[in-house]
Amino acid sequence: MTVGLLLLATLGAHPDALQIAWRMALCGAGFGIFQSPNNRTMLSSAPRERSGGASGMLGTARLTGQTLVALIFGVAPQNGPVIALYVAAGFSAVAVVVSTMRVVQRVDPRSA
Repeated sequence: MTVGLLLLATLGAHPDALQIAWRMALCGAGFGIFQSPNNRTMLSSAPRERSGGASGMLGTARLTGQTLVALIFGVAPQNGPVIALYVAAGFSAVAVVVSTMRVVQRVDPRSA
């Protein structure tokens, strides 16, 4: 998704539909691969009695992202879409790092 967002942000002034479509497809594939498993992990890691709160936090995170995009569009109406794509790519890159750190098993120095 990060690569797709960066490719969208660097499109020229008058791209044709095919140039936009394959970049959007790349973003969609990345979103689907990342978002669904991570949402499931977050919701299933919460205790059963707190599942509503965990779901509410996901909704709050989405709304915060939408608010940030609206703020960018309001502050920089001419360059808002490009700035928002770069900001989204940055957050996506951070999510990749955090998710990778979660998956990578750390070696215990005492076991070596």
